[in-house]
Amino acid sequence: MILAAAQTKPKRGDIDANLLDHYRLIKLAAVNGAQLILFPELSITGYEREDAARLAFTANDTRLDHLKKLATENKITIIAGAPINIESNLFLGEFCITPDNFVSIYTKQFLHTGEEIYYKSSFDYNPILKIEDERISCAICADIDHQQHPENASKNNSSTYIASIFFSPNGIPQAHQSLQNYACQFKMNVLMANFGGDSYGSPSGGRSAFWNNKGELIAQMEDTSSGLLVLEKHNGDWTSKILND
Repeated sequence: MILAAAQTKPKRGDIDANLLDHYRLIKLAAVNGAQLILFPELSITGYEREDAARLAFTANDTRLDHLKKLATENKITIIAGAPINIESNLFLGEFCITPDNFVSIYTKQFLHTGEEIYYKSSFDYNPILKIEDERISCAICADIDHQQHPENASKNNSSTYIASIFFSPNGIPQAHQSLQNYACQFKMNVLMANFGGDSYGSPSGGRSAFWNNKGELIAQMEDTSSGLLVLEKHNGDWTSKILND
């Protein structure tokens, strides 16, 4: 089992440029054997509120076609974030694209203060991903501020919890503490991907990381770097490597 977290530096609202970066990192992850790659919150657009409706994707958006092709060709599951329009409602979500050419959608359940002006929240879009013997639950940013969220993942028999976030340098220590606690309390592996550069005109805290299901920190990236954090499981133990851009 090999997982990867992508720590990216998005170009604000530049979907084409950000997708090109996704393609590059997906190929790099695949070369290193990854079966899943996790991108940060709203990775395709960069974090946005006021412009979210203009930048929004649809469930069957043709701009996903090359991501679907890469998932199939490289046998890798891709988790990439964007504003998503579903039945005339705008959600802060992410696409879960699997190698069998299937796309499911996860939507943020607990919005950050101010996001409710632009986005809806929902508990209805909450897929469980399956890779080898792992059951994988998704989270987006402020979801991790609510213990109910990882607790529900645990109740769904998830063994791995993956969090796409946009946390500031000031916020990232608390994010790390919360995720480490969840890994220990709920006995889940936890993978987190954060931006390594500015988004929405604000700095991000980087430090994408992975904790095993004992709550032990296996590896983390630097605060301002970009690239991949790659984790591999051997007989229940995890090893890591960091591939910086």
